[in-house]
Amino acid sequence: MSAESAGPRPGPAAGPGSEPGPGPRPGPAAGPGSEPGPLCPEHRQALSWFCCSERRLVCAACAELGGRCQGHRIRRAEERAEELRNKIVDQCERLQLQSASINKYMAEVLPGRNQRAVSTASAARELIIQRLGLVRSLCEAEEQRLLEQVHGEEERAQQSILTQRVHWAEALQKLDTIRTSLVDMLTSMDDLQLIQKEQEIFERTEAAEGILDPQESKKLNFDEKCARSLLLTQLWTTAVFGSLSGTEDVRIDERTVSPFLQLSDDQRTLTFTAKKSKACADVPERFDHWPNALSTTSFQAGLHTWMVNVQNSCAYKVGVALGQLPRKGSGSDSRLGHNAFSWVFSRYDQEFCFSHDGQHQPLGLLRCPAQLGVLLDLQAQELLFYEPASGTVLHAHQAAFPGPLFPVFAVADQTISLIH
Repeated sequence: MSAESAGPRPGPAAGPGSEPGPGPRPGPAAGPGSEPGPLCPEHRQALSWFCCSERRLVCAACAELGGRCQGHRIRRAEERAEELRNKIVDQCERLQLQSASINKYMAEVLPGRNQRAVSTASAARELIIQRLGLVRSLCEAEEQRLLEQVHGEEERAQQSILTQRVHWAEALQKLDTIRTSLVDMLTSMDDLQLIQKEQEIFERTEAAEGILDPQESKKLNFDEKCARSLLLTQLWTTAVFGSLSGTEDVRIDERTVSPFLQLSDDQRTLTFTAKKSKACADVPERFDHWPNALSTTSFQAGLHTWMVNVQNSCAYKVGVALGQLPRKGSGSDSRLGHNAFSWVFSRYDQEFCFSHDGQHQPLGLLRCPAQLGVLLDLQAQELLFYEPASGTVLHAHQAAFPGPLFPVFAVADQTISLIH
């Protein structure tokens, strides 16, 4: 923009007797005793103009034609100052409105929010206490019921043993009496007397033969089923998965992986491939037909948990197996759940079951679990399968496991992954 169109421009300096030109007028005169304003360092004139392009005060010489601000937008300093005063006034009004809004918020909103927070927190505490109290009462009632059942079963077993003890003590006494009488006949009677006692000998022999040898009876054993409780199992499993610092860092042993499976670099993901891989070395540990794999480590004692992501697969098996599980061939010996060496939870399409030694127990699941938790308690000789999302025990199995157990996996659709 030219100096002429941008605003008033200074004219030639007025000489003696000449008329004033149209150039910049001097600013307000300094009052008596006031300090003179700053001067232009180049022209030593008062800074009475404002250059909008350079955003600074300039003198009339800088603003006139040929000055350093030629072509710039020029305004009188007092106009710029008035503009700034108006902006400050507007800003002060906005700040005043903002302060009023904040004061209203602090006076009206925050006290209500504070009261609401206090009442909500109080209600939450009461709800927690109420629910945990109910859970505690339920646990105490279940504890009492189970302890009474255990005590009753213990007394029943002891009474059965006592009854057997009395019975067999009487049998021993009877046998001893019969044997003593027979020995007495044998040693004290002659031939004629012995023949005359034949009927008595027959009767006593028959009585002795009527006393059978002791037989194994389940009535003499303590029935551990009396200590089982679905509620206790559910609570205990939830507590175990919730309280342990973490699940086991289970990794898959590459040497055991079937040629129909691909193992990820971190040894946690198995992916099914319909085409048999030729890159896998045929080592003794490898499953050569069924799409199986074992973990690198086994468990011999204690409590162990691991998690498997199964949401992408419609055909898989997860469980435990003995190290002597056969690896070769297409028979049942190496097929998980079809032999005495493996215990597995399996899914095929929408069907779920628990399998061991060729026995398949259908499980009526209402939905397909996305994650599957496995809990192995070797002290209690118990294997549980758990769905973390719903906190549901899908199946519990008790068995006398004969040796160290390896986590075992099979997948015939998409992928499954260990979670750590």
